[in-house]
Amino acid sequence: MGLIVGSTDWLPPDIAIEKRKKLFTLYADTFGDENVYECPICITDNEVSIKRAMKDISRSGCNALCIYYANYGPESAGTLFAKEFDGPVMIIAAAEEGDGPYTRNRCDAESGFINACYALELRKTNVHIPDKPVGTIEECVGMLHSFISIARTLIALRNLKIISFEPRPSSYLASMVPLHPLYDMGVELSSYSELELLNSYQKHEADERIGMVAEEMKEELGEDADCCFGILPKLAQYEITINDWIRTHKGDRKYTVLTSTCWPAFPVNFGFVPCYVNSRITAKGVPVACEADVYGALTEYFGQCVSDSTVAILNINNNIPQEIYEKQIKGKTFNGKQYSEGDLFLGYHCGVTPANRLVSCGLKCHFVNEQLIGAEQSKGTLQGEIVPGPVTMFRIQGSFDGRLKAYIAQGQILPVSMETYGGRGIIAIPEMERFLRNVVIGHHFPNHTIIVFGHYGNELTCVLRQLGIKDIFYNNPKSIPYEGESLFSVVQDWY
Repeated sequence: MGLIVGSTDWLPPDIAIEKRKKLFTLYADTFGDENVYECPICITDNEVSIKRAMKDISRSGCNALCIYYANYGPESAGTLFAKEFDGPVMIIAAAEEGDGPYTRNRCDAESGFINACYALELRKTNVHIPDKPVGTIEECVGMLHSFISIARTLIALRNLKIISFEPRPSSYLASMVPLHPLYDMGVELSSYSELELLNSYQKHEADERIGMVAEEMKEELGEDADCCFGILPKLAQYEITINDWIRTHKGDRKYTVLTSTCWPAFPVNFGFVPCYVNSRITAKGVPVACEADVYGALTEYFGQCVSDSTVAILNINNNIPQEIYEKQIKGKTFNGKQYSEGDLFLGYHCGVTPANRLVSCGLKCHFVNEQLIGAEQSKGTLQGEIVPGPVTMFRIQGSFDGRLKAYIAQGQILPVSMETYGGRGIIAIPEMERFLRNVVIGHHFPNHTIIVFGHYGNELTCVLRQLGIKDIFYNNPKSIPYEGESLFSVVQDWY
């Protein structure tokens, strides 16, 4: 990320340059200097300075930019620079600091910053402006660091291809949504038949890499691998097939995500379920969504880019039984918070949560498929309890009128066990019951949700704003009713 300052022609630039140096030095001391480049050129009202600065920024390999208004202006040249730069841009401004005298050292950055924001609208230029964009040196360091995850996501999105293996299961109607908004974002999408995948898998039967990958799986599974080693070569063969497919089908795109199906035809024809392999591919940086859920895969990708870490796709599956709530949760405090029954749900999926997100795990049979087609063809799911801690629940979805919408809610996975199958965790989201009715159901989202490990609600909101997504929903506190929500159900005690 390039860090650059500007100063209007009718003020000496040394104040801006000095503040830029202080900002860069503090950032480098706090987070290291590998992600930020200090551009030595100060933009002025003369557009010639823009060309010099752009040449320096490009030569230095910057693909994101922070324009730091450390002095008044420049309104026109600074915003023109933002318009012409090919990458994510953030603009911030310096707050006044110290106890004076302010005769010479007053920077007036806020005043120029306001006019610059107006000029950006005149130029129809979309940049990231933090919620508190005028800050001290320390606060601006925080803005720089936060912008890195936002910029990383926006840049990565330009280079994404979604590979989808279909057909969708006929009973998963939630996947049937318009996909053209993906192209509007610059995302490529390629769909392939499950038969093509099966054909490729069969061609990998004698691949010499199978033994090495199977041993890697065995090491990851530990003691549990002894009872399931017979299935590991098949799973290894499938993983090699998928990785080869990605390499040969991603075209000119740098990054990929996948969707696939695990039922009803997959286990019958492949002889296993792909959940464990999907979890391993996700853990290595290529998120995989189940049931040909294209928007689920896209949402996983957003979460991975923002958090720079592994995510999980789960069902918003069911409520927590009152008996479990009474015995294990009621009256207890979790990271300083207490929760009601209405705040809780079981996040679950058959077995695609990566091993590094599970407290402990085992390779099991897909419980539902086992009842239908037997144990032998149902092996291959990774099951266990998800690691407790802070999480962000997140989903992007296409709407029927061709727009994009999203929800974001922060909460935590509780260190509470619920004895059942699959990868699972008891998730606490404040006011979840109302959020479920008024957002998930009320605004037509499917049951798949993405769990980002950590609280990234603000960063995700900023990315969505940059993409022009206006329909962003949150879990409102009781003091803020949802549009169309019955006031009597929210504040019934008052009445």
